[in-house]
Amino acid sequence: MKLKQQLTLIAFILLNVAFCSTLTFSQQVNSKGKLFIIGGGSRPSSMVDRIIKESGLDKGGYGIILPMSSAEPDSAVYYAKIQFTKLGIDKLYGLQFTKNEKLSKTKLDSIRNAKLIYISGGDQNRFMEVVQGTDIETTIHEAYKNGSLVGGTSAGAAVMSKIMITGNELKHPEYNSTFRNLEIDNIETATGLGLITNVIVDQHFVKRSRYNRLLTAIMEFPEMIGIGIDESTAILVSGRTIEVVGESQVVVFKNPERSLQKFNDKIGAKGIMMDIYLPGEIFTLK
Repeated sequence: MKLKQQLTLIAFILLNVAFCSTLTFSQQVNSKGKLFIIGGGSRPSSMVDRIIKESGLDKGGYGIILPMSSAEPDSAVYYAKIQFTKLGIDKLYGLQFTKNEKLSKTKLDSIRNAKLIYISGGDQNRFMEVVQGTDIETTIHEAYKNGSLVGGTSAGAAVMSKIMITGNELKHPEYNSTFRNLEIDNIETATGLGLITNVIVDQHFVKRSRYNRLLTAIMEFPEMIGIGIDESTAILVSGRTIEVVGESQVVVFKNPERSLQKFNDKIGAKGIMMDIYLPGEIFTLK
């Protein structure tokens, strides 16, 4: 290949990389809404108050709770509502959907016009089985783009990512709250809602010591940023800006060198970056 052709090809590749990077960020920046992603555990009253203010529920309107992650959706709605009610917010309604349900315009409009869309804890796989590829998913995106606050806790946090950690280990099917090893082809992922596209979210992070799990994720998906949110803690995402809210830490892993090395089934990497953020701190996605 001649030098001129090589330079043209390199320029074309760089332009495409730049375009894809811009597209990833534009999906966040162009959304008028915000994300409130909670790492599970209890919700401090100050956190619920922040959700109310960021969503605008203190000025009117209503919120909905999507309990499809839970095996007991009625209980999930009850416990999600109780703190809001104590703070004077009574227009918060449970909205349950089932798999392959014939979707009515009324129910979809309830999502579309809600100031707050809150996704309960439970099993993120159960939630995505109901909403993936449906008008429910499309309407959540539409509401977020138009200004709604989309929040979720535990499983409701995991579904925010495009690449979603399912919680299962492929090589060790018996459940453990954390990974005991750093191994290739062990982490199971699926497609989440993709409200945040360049991040993989993990939850209950410090309490359950899930470092191995998130490190595995950013080695196998090195273009992603790993954000581990501890219990009673949340991140408030507004465009590229993230604020830590609550009582504990948020741990951020990056793999800027796109490093992945293998020795038999073990994996390693060089140049991994880790930041630990405290409540009130703000950082930017880059």
